Amino acid sequence: MIYHLLWHFREVFTHRLGFYAYQNVMFRSVAAVLTSFLIAIFIGPTIIRWLMRKKIGDRPEFHHAALNELTKEKANTPTMGGLIIILAVLATTLLWANLNNPFVQKAIVLIIWFAALGAVDDWLKLTSDIRHRSRSGLKAWEKLIFQIGGAVLIASFLFADFFDGEILDGQRFWLPFYKHGLPLARWMFVLIAIFYLSATSNAVNLTDGMDGLAAGCVGMVSLVLAVLCYVASETMTRTTPVTWAAYLLLPHIPQAGELSIFYSAIVGAVLGFLWYNCHPAQTFMGDVGSLPLGAAMGYGALVTRNEILLLIIGGVFVLELVSVVLQVGYFKYTGGKRLFRCAPIHHHFHLAGWSEPQVVVRFWLLAAAFAAVALATLKIR
Repeated sequence: MIYHLLWHFREVFTHRLGFYAYQNVMFRSVAAVLTSFLIAIFIGPTIIRWLMRKKIGDRPEFHHAALNELTKEKANTPTMGGLIIILAVLATTLLWANLNNPFVQKAIVLIIWFAALGAVDDWLKLTSDIRHRSRSGLKAWEKLIFQIGGAVLIASFLFADFFDGEILDGQRFWLPFYKHGLPLARWMFVLIAIFYLSATSNAVNLTDGMDGLAAGCVGMVSLVLAVLCYVASETMTRTTPVTWAAYLLLPHIPQAGELSIFYSAIVGAVLGFLWYNCHPAQTFMGDVGSLPLGAAMGYGALVTRNEILLLIIGGVFVLELVSVVLQVGYFKYTGGKRLFRCAPIHHHFHLAGWSEPQVVVRFWLLAAAFAAVALATLKIR
C-alpha cells in the first residue's frame, strides 16, 4: 500500500521532492525487514494472550518416555504462535510490495492457503474437546490432499507465467556448478512444483520441535532466497550494462525481484517471533506457521529455478526430513529397531545429552554454513 501510494503521488514525491528510493527493490526489502520485525514484536503479546485465553496450549507426547520427560516443562505453552509470523508477513508485503506483480500475488495466495491448512490442523489437534475428536488433528492423507491441492494451484499459474509468458530460463532445469539450463518437459515442471511445495512444507513442520529451531533456520534460508530473487530479475541499464544473473550465469526471471520484499518480510517476521520463541519459549510456531513458511521456501526455489540449490540452502531441513524417512524405513525393515534414538534428528541429539539451547544454536550454525556454501556455488559454474 505504501508503495502504491507513493507511486500514485509520484509527481510530488519523485519530481518535486526527489524521493526515488521507494522505486528500488533493495530499499523496500530493507524496509520490509524492519517493518515486519516491528509488527511481529507489537502484535506478539496480544496473540499470545489470546491463545492463552483460548487455552490453545501444547501437550508434548512422543513415543519415547525419556523425551516426554525432557519436554514436560513445555506443557500448556501456547502454540499457533505462527500467526504472529503470518500476519506480519502479509501486512508487510501488502505495504511495501508491488501488488500488481504476478509472483507476489501467488506468494500471498500460497501463504494464506497453507496457513489456513495449518490453522485447521492445529485447532483440531489442540482443542480435543471439539466434536470429541482426538488430538491427532487432520489425518495424514487429509493434510496431504490439501497440500497437493495448493501446490497444483500455484504450479498451474507458474506454468502459465513461464511457458505461456515465454520466459525461456523459467522453462529449464538448472543445476549447481553447471552454467546451462537443461530442457524441461512441461509435465515434469508441474510434477517438480507439486513435489517441492509439499516436501518443503513438511520439512519445516518436522523441524519445528524446539524453541527457536525452525524460526532461526527459516530466517537464514529466506535471506538467501531474497538475494536470489533480486539477482534473478535484475535488468540491464546504462549504469548496469552487465547484470548479476548474466555475470553469474544464473537464470533470468523478469519481475522475480519483487519477491525479495516478500522474503525480507519473512526474515523480519521470524526475528520478531524469536523474541517470544527463544528458550524458554512463550509460544510455539505450530502448523499454522511451519506449513506456509516451508511452502514459501519451495516457492522461492521454483520461481528462481533453483530447486536443486535449495537442497543446499535448506540443508538442515533436508537432514530433518531424511532422518524421519530413514527412521521409519529402518524401523519397518528390521521389525522394530531404531536407527536414531528418536526422529527428527534434533531429538536424537537432545536424548544424547545436548541441552535444547545447544541443539538449537548448533543447528543454526549448520544452517548458516549451508547458506554460505549455497551462495558460494553461484560463482562456481
